[in-house]
Amino acid sequence: MVGRVFAAALLLTAPAAALAQSGPPSPDAPRVPRTTATEGVSRNAPVNGVLVLYGNERCPTNADGAEVVVCTRRPAEEQFRIPKELRNFEVTPENQAWAAKEAANQGVGVVGVGSCSTVGAAGATGCVAQNATRWKRERRAATKAETPELP
Repeated sequence: MVGRVFAAALLLTAPAAALAQSGPPSPDAPRVPRTTATEGVSRNAPVNGVLVLYGNERCPTNADGAEVVVCTRRPAEEQFRIPKELRNFEVTPENQAWAAKEAANQGVGVVGVGSCSTVGAAGATGCVAQNATRWKRERRAATKAETPELP
């Protein structure tokens, strides 16, 4: 029993001891240099064995020129842009935005007043508004089709 109480007291005081040690480091403590995730990896590191160069950068080689490095050159203005291979993104159902999926399902489960459904009180009242909106859209399209375009 005494051992359990001692262990519980030790566990309760451990965080306090850790908090007492945290704070600003002492002036004579050695400084630890900051490290980054990309330390040691060059911006020009080859990807899949090919190095992409922008503008008038030179393809690197060793001192006597015996090392072979595969380089591709792109214009300097492309350096900070998304690569052309990735720009033409086609939206498929797997990568469609959540908001677009919600807009497609907007009328699912809508019942009651103004819903144009047979379920709920006054569900048919929304049919008049939907028909009026549809008619207005069709009239605008017909008027636009009749109007000749200016050269």
